[in-house]
Amino acid sequence: MEASKRGIVVAIMLAMVLAAVETTVVTIAVPTIVKDLNGFELVSWVFSLYLLTASVSTPIYGKLADLYGRKNTLSVGIIIFLIGSFACGLSQNMYHLMAFRGVQGLGAGAIYTITYTIVGDQFSLSERAKVQGWLSSIWGISSLIGPFIGGVIIDMLSWHWIFFVNIPFGIISILLIQKYVKESFEKKEVVLDYKGVISLSIGIIALLLTFMSNGKDYNIQYLRTGFCGIIAIVSLAIFYKVEKKAKEPVMPFEIFDRSNILINAISFIFSAVLMGIDVYMAIYIQNVLEYNATVSGLIMAPMSITWFLAAFFIGDKIVKYGEKSIIVFSGIPITIGTLFIFMLGVNSSIFSVVLFSAILGIGFGLNFTTLTIVIQMSVDYNKRGAATASNTLLRNLGQTIGISVFGSIFNFSILRYLRSLNIFNISPNAMYSGNIIDGISKSVVKESLNFSLHIVFFIMIILDVFAIVLSIMIPNMVKNDK
Repeated sequence: MEASKRGIVVAIMLAMVLAAVETTVVTIAVPTIVKDLNGFELVSWVFSLYLLTASVSTPIYGKLADLYGRKNTLSVGIIIFLIGSFACGLSQNMYHLMAFRGVQGLGAGAIYTITYTIVGDQFSLSERAKVQGWLSSIWGISSLIGPFIGGVIIDMLSWHWIFFVNIPFGIISILLIQKYVKESFEKKEVVLDYKGVISLSIGIIALLLTFMSNGKDYNIQYLRTGFCGIIAIVSLAIFYKVEKKAKEPVMPFEIFDRSNILINAISFIFSAVLMGIDVYMAIYIQNVLEYNATVSGLIMAPMSITWFLAAFFIGDKIVKYGEKSIIVFSGIPITIGTLFIFMLGVNSSIFSVVLFSAILGIGFGLNFTTLTIVIQMSVDYNKRGAATASNTLLRNLGQTIGISVFGSIFNFSILRYLRSLNIFNISPNAMYSGNIIDGISKSVVKESLNFSLHIVFFIMIILDVFAIVLSIMIPNMVKNDK
């Protein structure tokens, strides 16, 4: 690989590190943040708003990159991300944090999309397989470094600094991108599909609200769920109608052949499972096993290590073994790992958690790397950007909707467990805060959390099995361009 291409790899990998580390650090910091800001019932929104704005902005950045160039659009996205990071660090309550996480997501949308678009522009198919593997491994490396460093920062300073630390690294990434990414493009008027963007945004927001729960007034909750569900259906129906007629659709439907539909569905499901494992394993380790944030990060480190190794291993193996075989096989360790964490209890050993997280890392490392490569191979060059953006969008939606659904189920399960013990008028936030609750023993608190986690992990197992079934239905498609 030429020196210029190596420079591009370093530049886009550093940009990806910025977003990836932030994601892993926040999952570890959540227990500390909600105790400080007293907002456990809003914890899902900290992730959902970030992923929501990243999802909605993804196709828009694709259009802007065509108009203003990849590196300039990506640089602007990073700046927006840094502004959101700084504001998150200054948050005084959960509502501030939620809003500024939304700003972060607007910037992250550029990082998630344009980095992969640059790879598609600058590298041949054989090179792309390796680079995509490296980019995927960034999530493993970031998951390894992020939780540990984040835990140390939280324990030694405060959770605010996990956001402030992004700023110098973000500035460095912008400088590298401007230096190494060389491009020539024709400046042209790009007509944004505003109707599609608006209808899709409303549909996604309404869909998210449909699944969110505050765990308190269920009469209001049911009304809100029904109302938002109707809005979501209507908005997405309008979006479909608009996209069929749009000259520059946000999501061109012709790219969704049988293979792409299956690949995107698998991406959606496993993204939801991954996000759920990241968030709720941190809760299990810190609130059930009662370890601090630093130890929590170290315990989950094996998942990052095996993810990293699997991503590197699979980079040049897809043509040899076939993408279908790898995708199907990758679902097995994910399912086994999820089954094992479902079996964890209040007295489980740390060794068990370490082993199970390592198994999960193997599956996710193989799966996400392969899916990213195949989604670009499945379409012609002139549709590669749209296919990549659509897959990124659906992954983000999987994480957004997944964490929303899991959060609702988790809150409801806590209340269900307490009511089985004739304990009423206790909110999930009080159970999670770590404060002493009159009339409730510490063991009851831990058992209620563990019971609720079991429900969430069981649902993940069902999703894993369904994703494997979809994987079996994928036709072979990889072509070697030696």
